[in-house]
Amino acid sequence: MSEGSTTPVLKRSDEITYEPVDAADGLSKGVLLDEADGAPNFAIRRFTLDPGAEVPKHTNAVEHEQYVLSGEYVVGIDGEEHVVSAGDTLLIPAGVPHWYRNESNETGAFVCAVPNGDDTIELVD
Repeated sequence: MSEGSTTPVLKRSDEITYEPVDAADGLSKGVLLDEADGAPNFAIRRFTLDPGAEVPKHTNAVEHEQYVLSGEYVVGIDGEEHVVSAGDTLLIPAGVPHWYRNESNETGAFVCAVPNGDDTIELVD
C-alpha cells in the first residue's frame, strides 16, 4: 500500500450498534462506517423508521445521499412530499428542509451517506 493510503476495512453487521435518534421517536441510527473506522471522506449510516414514526422538519449543514432498503414511507423535501420504497434513491442538498413520516405498518430502512465532519441540524417551524 502506498504512503497516505487508507487501510481497507470490513465491518460485520453484528458490529453495528443501533441507537434511538433524540429528535424523533421511532427513528434509530447505526453507523456502518465513518472516520472512526478510517473512512477518510464519507460516513455511511443505516436508519430505521418504525411504523407511525415521524421525523420533524429540519435542515442539515451537509448533503445527504439516501438509498431506501425496505418499507414505504413519506419523505418531504423542500415543500413536496414523496412516497418512497425499496430501491429509490434521494439527494437532499445541504440546507434544504426535509422530514419523514412512516404511515405504513412496516418498518422503513434506508442507508444515508454524508461527508465526514460536523453536521449542524436545525429544526424548522
